[in-house]
Amino acid sequence: MLHDRVLVRQDTAEGERRSGGGILIPATAAVGRRLAWAEVVAVGQNVRTVEPGDRVLFDPEDRAEVEVRGVAYVLMRERDLHAVAADRFEGSEDSTGLYL
Repeated sequence: MLHDRVLVRQDTAEGERRSGGGILIPATAAVGRRLAWAEVVAVGQNVRTVEPGDRVLFDPEDRAEVEVRGVAYVLMRERDLHAVAADRFEGSEDSTGLYL
């Protein structure tokens, strides 16, 4: 990875999902702009806020997909991340485990 790039693997594939109340929402349903969670796989040398293994929140509309050895990943800049969820943030005072 070069510069400020972050390589992530999305948590879930596009498709059907269930609402909090258990209602099945088909993949063809129109949904407003929605952010997605992913796991960081690799980072460039200039990335300061995330490490491999962290979970990050990003906008799936602003992404560049790449396939490596049959696995789909998303490549983005560090500044395109909206939030970071990591175990290393837990344990400090008033910590939710999220870095926004």
